[in-house]
Amino acid sequence: MKFVETENLRTGMRLARPIYNKKGVLLFERDSRLTSQAIDSVKNFGLLGVYVLEPAEPLPPMTEEDLEFERFQVMCGFSIREEQEKLLTAGKQSRVENIASMIIKKYGHLEEKINFYQNLRSKDDYVSRHCLNTAILCAMITHVMNVRLEEQLQTVVAAIVHDIGKLRLPKELLFAKEDSDENRMKIYYEQLAGLDILENTFMDGIAIKRICSQALRVFYEQQPGRQTSFAGKMVTGAKILLVANRYDELTAMNLQGKSESEVKAIQEFVEHSELYDEKVVNALLRSVKILFPGVSVELNTGEKALVLTDNNENILRPTVLTFGDNSVLDLALPENSDICIVDVMKTMDNRCVMDMETLKQVMN
Repeated sequence: MKFVETENLRTGMRLARPIYNKKGVLLFERDSRLTSQAIDSVKNFGLLGVYVLEPAEPLPPMTEEDLEFERFQVMCGFSIREEQEKLLTAGKQSRVENIASMIIKKYGHLEEKINFYQNLRSKDDYVSRHCLNTAILCAMITHVMNVRLEEQLQTVVAAIVHDIGKLRLPKELLFAKEDSDENRMKIYYEQLAGLDILENTFMDGIAIKRICSQALRVFYEQQPGRQTSFAGKMVTGAKILLVANRYDELTAMNLQGKSESEVKAIQEFVEHSELYDEKVVNALLRSVKILFPGVSVELNTGEKALVLTDNNENILRPTVLTFGDNSVLDLALPENSDICIVDVMKTMDNRCVMDMETLKQVMN
């Protein structure tokens, strides 16, 4: 599977992902071949491109939950984008709380983990897609933490609007390849200024602004080399938003098609426990699938391995099967303490490589 930019699409290419319109209606099925009409639709939607299959590549599996998650992302992402534009142009909104309630209804009451995979985003929808995914993560985390309904709604609303200030920035600054301190601080101050509109726009505007501003302040000010003690004084919603925001930033593909793995994101949370609340991180781990049976991983020994069973006590130390000599290693055992997972093996669309046939053979 590979990502092909819109201008390089050709008729006959096979779609690896379905294409939906903004209402969530399926327009083009997976494994269907691109026609001139389909390519024109991709251009009209403003997509940077689509994922296509290699000529002899079989269609990779996607569950009904995966397909529904993708459809929901497209549909809800458009709605959030429209509301964010209303906030900026008219200082008003009409559906943000309803969208937040819909997200909570769909993802804020789950009892099982979900496969939280990412899609590539265009410059036009990057902010809205990020806010949507952050809101979904906040809904799941608040549920696991048994946050009261009022605070859950405030947190999810905050996630939807927390990056509103970024939409006022020129795209050349927002998507600049150079990640300098100067650019970061320009974005930070514009984000803070953008939050002023929230107080008079929402019924719980002050609380929503507090959640956003506290999370932003900690993320931008408490970086390596900067010493603050503000992180411990945050309200619960801000602690949740901080983790959800960072997880999506790290694992989502950027405009250059690159991303960090879920494992790398969790490693950052663990290494900076003074910044990311442990209870929130644990709630995240109970919400999304990361190292589960069937995931192929890379070990610090240089070996490749397959996760056989996950470890709910320590997500980073499951039981694995090494590809080199077919040995089974329980990374939770003391004798294996010097062996660890450094990353997961990824396909080009940022989905875990699932070797389910090997897993079935081993388990039988």
